[in-house]
Formats: sequence, C-alpha cells, structure tokens
Amino acid sequence: MFEHVYKQAFEEHLTLFPKLNDLMDDIMRAAGYMLETIQSGKKIMVCGNGGSAADAQHFAAEMVGRFRRERRPWGAIALTTDTSILTAVGNDYSFEEIFARQVEALASPGDLFLGISTSGGSGNVLKAALCARIKGIKTVGLLGNDGGSISRSVDCAVIVPCNVTARIQEVHSFVLHVWCEMMESAFAGCRQG
Repeated sequence: MFEHVYKQAFEEHLTLFPKLNDLMDDIMRAAGYMLETIQSGKKIMVCGNGGSAADAQHFAAEMVGRFRRERRPWGAIALTTDTSILTAVGNDYSFEEIFARQVEALASPGDLFLGISTSGGSGNVLKAALCARIKGIKTVGLLGNDGGSISRSVDCAVIVPCNVTARIQEVHSFVLHVWCEMMESAFAGCRQG
C-alpha cells in the first residue's frame, strides 16, 4: 500500500546525496570557522524553526556532550530552547526578534552564529544573522532551496539544492554530524580537546 511512497522518498534521497560533493568547499569552510571558535574557547549559537529547531538542539547537544569521542565539552547554545525568552520576546516585540534579541544579549567576540533554514528565508533566522554580523561574529547558514536571503547575509552558506523540506532536513542532519566528526577528529589525541 505504501511501497510507492517509500520508493519515491528513497529515490529522492539517493538523488540528492551525491550533490553534496558540490557543497564540500562550503562545508569545509564552515567547519574551519567552527574549529577556530572552539579552539578559542568561544561558543556557537545555533537556531532554526520547527524541524530546524530540533536540529539546532541536536547539534548543541553533540557539542556540549560528545559525538563519538570522549573530550571536554564545547560551548554551544541552541537559541530555540528557552520558552520564557521565546514567548516574552515574541509577545513584547515580534516573532522575528526571538533569536536576534538573544544574539544581541549573548554574542561575544570570537563566537559563531549558525542559522538553519530549509527555505533560506526564515525571517527570525535572517534577523539573528544580521544581528550577529553587526556584533562582528562569524556567521554560517545551513540552508535549502536557493539559499534565500539568508545566504546573502552570512559569511558562509551551505545550500542544499532541493525544495523538498524532508530531503533538505536529511542532508542538514548529515552535515551537522559531519561537522561534529570533523571537529572531534581535529582534536583527536589532545587530552583537553
């Protein structure tokens, strides 16, 4: 009954993943920014909406906890998790301000902002990226579709060339895991890394 749904989803997945080779330079550049941030003892602030909010939380958990190797915790904050901040700022200002207000309050020199958006056009992620740039910190976008307005507002944009949200999220999850693995690999053998 559902075999055709499975086969279509699987084919879309298999068609999209080989295209990641075209994204390798941007993926590596973003990993370099993240590594500099962690090596400097600074933090990564990450956000997104819906499934991308879950990805933000997942990535922060891998950074603070661990991915595959035992190591010291790394500074990462998912700006999607404090319901009191989100609802207060959303109510008193607007939904577009919920992440930017946190970036303005929490960003320090040497930090990094990572915005996740499958559309590339999430207004609150865009506003946070612009705020991060004003604060003088590096910005990375993990995006979909054509990258949207966020791609033009960050230092490095990793754009998944697809317009199916589920497939974009599958790639985003893979890229976030690869970034974790790259950073842990760079610290391999360092007792404090």
